[in-house]
Parts: sequence; structure tokens; C-alpha cells
Amino acid sequence: MKLRFLGSGREVGRSAVLVDDRLFLDYGMLAGDPPRYPLDAPAPEAVVVSHGHLDHAGLVPALLAGEARPPIHWTPPTRDLARVLARDTLKLRGGTYDCPFTEAELRRLGEVSHTHSYDESFEPISGYEVTFRDAGHIPGSAHVVVDDGRTRLLYTGDFHTDDQRLLSGTTARPDADVVVCESTYSDVSHDPRSDVETRFADALRETVWNGGTVVVPAFAVGRTQEVLLICAAHDVDCYVDGMGARVTRQFLDRPEFLRDADALREAAAHARFVTNPGQRERIADQNTVIVTTSGMLSGGPAMTYVPAIRESPTNFVAMTGYQVEGTPGRELLDRGRAEFDGRVLPVSARVEAFDFSAHADREGLLTFLSAYRGARVLVNHGDRCEAFAAELRADGYDAGAPEVGQTVEV
Repeated sequence: MKLRFLGSGREVGRSAVLVDDRLFLDYGMLAGDPPRYPLDAPAPEAVVVSHGHLDHAGLVPALLAGEARPPIHWTPPTRDLARVLARDTLKLRGGTYDCPFTEAELRRLGEVSHTHSYDESFEPISGYEVTFRDAGHIPGSAHVVVDDGRTRLLYTGDFHTDDQRLLSGTTARPDADVVVCESTYSDVSHDPRSDVETRFADALRETVWNGGTVVVPAFAVGRTQEVLLICAAHDVDCYVDGMGARVTRQFLDRPEFLRDADALREAAAHARFVTNPGQRERIADQNTVIVTTSGMLSGGPAMTYVPAIRESPTNFVAMTGYQVEGTPGRELLDRGRAEFDGRVLPVSARVEAFDFSAHADREGLLTFLSAYRGARVLVNHGDRCEAFAAELRADGYDAGAPEVGQTVEV
């Protein structure tokens, strides 16, 4: 089996691995200005998508340009999410370099889409059996097992080994000869989730009590719903704005992919959903909590809310997700300023990051990989892939960290 890394090698984002020049595993983009795409490659015969985040599924419609119609295989939530993400990309960037597909390609997704449940084996192309296993990252996320009869590959996708309110952590450890493993948090130990939740809820309540406004930038997929569940559990009232509202409704239509669908339904009922963009400035003037996209401040209603509250140190911006280098969210955390609609603005409001990651931390990665001491491990999707691979080798693993563009025979 031959693996070509078209993205996510020694970086976070634009995940795309080409198997034997025939089968794509993911096809995403790297957030930034401008965004970055996977390297050019032969047109695939089929595509398998691990989950519905932009850096794994964001460019799938681009594979349907011209006469190309490779079948796309994913779980039902991943298909639903990919459509929402593509529609949002078209809305924000359609007709520019930042959006390398059109409405026509998006419509074609319905012609080539094939959905599969966990533990259901299928053949995307002749001679390759694929099985999805629950990855515990976001609803519908999957470890992808590819078996060509000689080599059994485990492509982990993004995964979490600990429980979240939205999902249970992965317990899947399928047999594999080769593991392509994400490493986003290979040098981080997450604090106990209950402690982070308490600090988060206390900070929100304190800000509102002191007359301030809280903006919580959150990814539409997974993080918005996790924050809603946390707010409901801690009796914190909030507004919800942006694409996360639609994604919440989609998740509730797929209750079998949630840890506790009733809890999410109750949390959604507990929140107030913003339906009119004209309400935003008024809401930003209230002593309240606003959960809104985008999680990295690269678009969405957050581009209205954060500038509206930025001048007062009584206000609070609570970051809840990983901030990729070069994004406005990362700039805000590192330098106290960020670009909003073409203007770099200082932010006097308090800014703090809370670790609600849906990725395994260092201990989770090592626990997961302990089942694969006899396998070859290829580390990807991280800022320190080489260092983590070296640490694994020192512990007896056969581990490496392919670069973008590198082909590995396994």
C-alpha cells in the first residue's frame, strides 16, 4: 500500500491522504488568509471522509468539477455537515480563490453520496474494504480502517479518548498494520473537564454580574453544542448565533450519534437563538452570554459581536477551541488585537482560552497507541509531528512523521 500525504503532514489542517493513487482519505482546507489546499494529485476513484470539519471535508465538492464523479463515502452526520460547511463557504467566499468550487459542484454531492453506519464494512473501490469506527470527536466522526487484503491501515482522523457532554470517548482499537495518527495535542495534558467547566461557568456568571457582555466564539460543529450543554448544566443563560444553530438542529435529527440527545434538546430549549442579524448590536449591549461562530474569528457573527464589546475591560471573550497560527483568534490570544473586516483592532475586553478540546491529549494519544506497538505509526495533523514521532521511537515504536508531498510505502 502506498500513502501520499497531500496535506496535514507536520501541520494542522488540509487533511488529505491518497491511497495507491486511487482512494482519498479526507479532502480539507487549512484555515487562514488565504486558505491553503491539498497538493495536486490524480483524480481519485473514490473518497472516504472521516468527519465533517472544514480541515477534513471542506474541499470535497471541488473533486466533482467537470466530468469527475468519484463516489463519496461518509457517515450520515458527516454528509449533512459537509453540505452545511460547503454552503457557508460559498456564501462567504464564492467566486474567489478562497472557494475553489461552485454551486454546481455542491449540488452534485447528492449524486455521489453514500452513507454508512459505524462497524459496517463497504468497498469504495474494488479490492479495498473500509470500515468506520466511532472516533468520539464530533457526531459522525470516524476512524477509517482500510484493508486491501495485504495491509490493514487505520487512519485515525481526529479523535478523543475522554467523554464530553456531547459524545462518549472512543473505545475502538481495530487491528491494524499501519496507523496514521493525528497529534494535535501531543504535548498537552488537558485539565479535568469538570474543572474547566467550573472555571468557564464562573467566569461567565461573574462577567454578567459585573455588568459585562460575554462573547464565546465557538466552532459550529461540535463546540457550539458542547458549550450549550455546559451552559445548561451550570444554569447560564445564553444566546446562540451563527451556523451553530443550524448544526444543532441537524444533530438532533440524528440522535443515535449523540451521547444524550435529550440533554442537547433541553439545552437548546434553554438557549435563545438569534434569527435576525439586525438584533446583534442590541444583544451586544446586554449583560448576557453570546455563543457564536466562528471559533477562530475568521468570519460569522463574531465579526460583529467582538468589535462591539472590545473597548470595555468589563467585557469578556471566552475562546473555546484550538486557534490555528495566522488566524484572528490566534492573534487575539497572542497579541490582544485582531483583524475584523479588514481593520486591525485592539481589544481591551478580557480574553481567555478554555480547553474544551475534542482531541485526545498526550496521555490519550499514548493510551490509544499502546494498542499498536507492533504497527508502523505515521504521525500527522499536528504542530510537532516530528518531535512526537521521535518520542514514540524512543519508546520502541516504529514511528515517522511524513511531510506534505511525501509518499510512504507501507
